[in-house]
Amino acid sequence: MGCAALLWGWLLLGFSWGLGPPGVGAAALPTATYVLDDAGGLGRQFDGIGAVSGGGATSRLLVNYQEPYRSQILDYLFKPNFGASLHILKVEIGGDGQSTDGTEPSHMHYENDENYFRGYEWWLMKEAKKRNPQIKLIGLPWTFPAWIGKGENWPYDYPDVTAYYIISWILGAKQYHDLDIDYVGIWNERAFSSKYIKVLRQSLDRVGLWNVGIIAADGDWNISKEMIVDPYLNDAVEVVGAHYPGTKTVPNALLTKKKLWSSEDYSTFNDEVGAGCWARILNQNYVNGNMTSTIAWNLVASYYEELPFGRCGLMTAQEPWSGHYKVEAPIWITAHTTQFTQPGWSYLQVDGHLKGGGSFVALTDGLGNLTIIIETMTHNHSECIRPPLPHFSVTPQRATFYLKGSFYMVETLQVWHSRLGFESGNSSLFQQLYPVKVWKGSFSLDLNVDEVYTLTTLKTGKKCRFPEPPPPQPFPSNYKDDFNILNPPFSEAPNFADQTGVFEYFMNVSDPGDHVFTLRQVVVQRPITWASDADQTISLIGNFKWVNMTVTSDIYIEKQRDGGVFVAGRVDNGGIYVRRTKGVFFWVFADGTYRVTGDLAGEEILMKGLSGVRDNAWHTLTLNIQGTSASGLLNGYPLWENVTISKPSNGWAAIGTRSFEFAQFDNFHVEAS
Repeated sequence: MGCAALLWGWLLLGFSWGLGPPGVGAAALPTATYVLDDAGGLGRQFDGIGAVSGGGATSRLLVNYQEPYRSQILDYLFKPNFGASLHILKVEIGGDGQSTDGTEPSHMHYENDENYFRGYEWWLMKEAKKRNPQIKLIGLPWTFPAWIGKGENWPYDYPDVTAYYIISWILGAKQYHDLDIDYVGIWNERAFSSKYIKVLRQSLDRVGLWNVGIIAADGDWNISKEMIVDPYLNDAVEVVGAHYPGTKTVPNALLTKKKLWSSEDYSTFNDEVGAGCWARILNQNYVNGNMTSTIAWNLVASYYEELPFGRCGLMTAQEPWSGHYKVEAPIWITAHTTQFTQPGWSYLQVDGHLKGGGSFVALTDGLGNLTIIIETMTHNHSECIRPPLPHFSVTPQRATFYLKGSFYMVETLQVWHSRLGFESGNSSLFQQLYPVKVWKGSFSLDLNVDEVYTLTTLKTGKKCRFPEPPPPQPFPSNYKDDFNILNPPFSEAPNFADQTGVFEYFMNVSDPGDHVFTLRQVVVQRPITWASDADQTISLIGNFKWVNMTVTSDIYIEKQRDGGVFVAGRVDNGGIYVRRTKGVFFWVFADGTYRVTGDLAGEEILMKGLSGVRDNAWHTLTLNIQGTSASGLLNGYPLWENVTISKPSNGWAAIGTRSFEFAQFDNFHVEAS
């Protein structure tokens, strides 16, 4: 591991400091002056920069990494003065439903069920706190287990029940993991209920959770319209959080006098344009919108890349089988702000728009420290995935800053610089340059386009590096899992990505034979959904590019009469698109029939017949797909063959059930090419 302390000379990168004229023969740059002064008071309090794990299953593959790679990834994300040095971690409160790239398990699948060790968000929050004890933690539900709605696809009919469920999660975080949750949300990007928000606030207070703030409503700014006419609602909400606000707020939000956050933003492919998007909104969410926190979806792209929004994380870690990961440019863009500010600092009162385009913010700890962050991102190099970005232009310019008030005595500022190289393909990320001398309270800086500068009194910044991780490798073409693990560190088997339903390690206490340890689908009622979950359950695994494959699994149908399970190959879809999934699906049912279908919905029937399979007995299914032909074996004997497959031409392997029903799987094996 190394941390760069190298000072890159200004000659190397062609900078001009100081107050003299530009170099001989150079065209004079347009110049503007900007005053930084705290004498007249400060702006809003800064609340930090963060990222989301979940919404959904975005950290799924991260937990399967071997050491030292897993800890390295976590250090790049959370360790102070190292990499992204995040101030905030927001996690999904799992609700058993599809929430973008998969499902995350609930702590209460059923009304009489509580388990605070499911999934991986508990683990992730502890790892974040281990590295930065000051990190703020937020929980937000996307989906809810069915029992919350008592038969309705709606979480607000019984607000006391929903509040009890959310508070159980907060109390469980403390009781079982010693985690203090700082904020909780309502329902991600869905309708809010003023009544529920007030009930939640009263319920939190009743159990002594006064310190837990409510963020609402994690959608648009519309809640502010109700807050300004309902003082009880206004009192209940601590932060007005909007998603993808396009750096703009609305007058009603300002009238609430509350903290305003971009509580989910970014969601953009993590190349240089993604880094440009992130650099622009980190500044302009405050400059244009008075937002004092920006939270990226998502923290780390640790899900199969062909699922929706592949690689829309601050970094990429989607190959636990190889150990390969990539520290993408957005990590270092984050560092420009996070390494030189802390929640509790204050913004200075400045306009923040640069005359030649771009923006700057200035922050202080109130103890004499000053951090200035400048970005000059051009339109085409900083478009986020949403909303559409109106045209603007940025040109090279000279900026002269005058430091006044308590900053007049500052003599030197440390300088960190990034230039996103679009034409050349060579980006220079988070490099420390020579300090700039402040002469009689002022300094000048020549700014090119697509650059980020941090100028700061703090000397603690570091660009740290681990040795290169192993090279990328495809998912193993011969993969087995017998699920034989007595005390699994996580509730889910490695690399299986649940897309509807939840598949958990299970121990059959009554089975002394070969199937004591299995994988079991445990969601038995359709959850309160956020996306269009399938009517079947399904978990994916493997390599989306697989063409020919043999998928084998022992299966155990628990539901009598109309229960059913499948193994599948060439599965072409998941995430929010799971309902339209195609592939080759080999089903067996408790009534003794079988089917082969070209889709998860079971509508495109390629073959059907009798199998003799019954519920509550173990059977072995084998699906073989070669070229345009598929065949199936039951307990090692051919059941059907020569079924013609036209499309899809490639895809993952999968297991699943006919409905939301208990079923078990064991001795899973895929051999593919």
